[in-house]
Amino acid sequence: MSKIEFPAKALFLCNGSKCGKHKEIRKHFKTVIKENHLKKEIEIFKMECSDRCKNAPILYCQSENEWFEKVDLDKAKNIINKMIL
Repeated sequence: MSKIEFPAKALFLCNGSKCGKHKEIRKHFKTVIKENHLKKEIEIFKMECSDRCKNAPILYCQSENEWFEKVDLDKAKNIINKMIL
């Protein structure tokens, strides 16, 4: 039986219609992960509505156990840079 591999870190990003530019943010995360050959270390997941639309988009970083609100592209860049350093 083969062993399932899981990433050490995961990003859960709101995917709701009210979550603003979540597609742009997800695309940035994917690009950085690919460029830095981190596909086995960091995985991105679409998160269903967390009912925090006033603070959207919401991002949850696991294994750091950190929640971020109102994530824009600049904030996303800082978050991913912190994760890969």
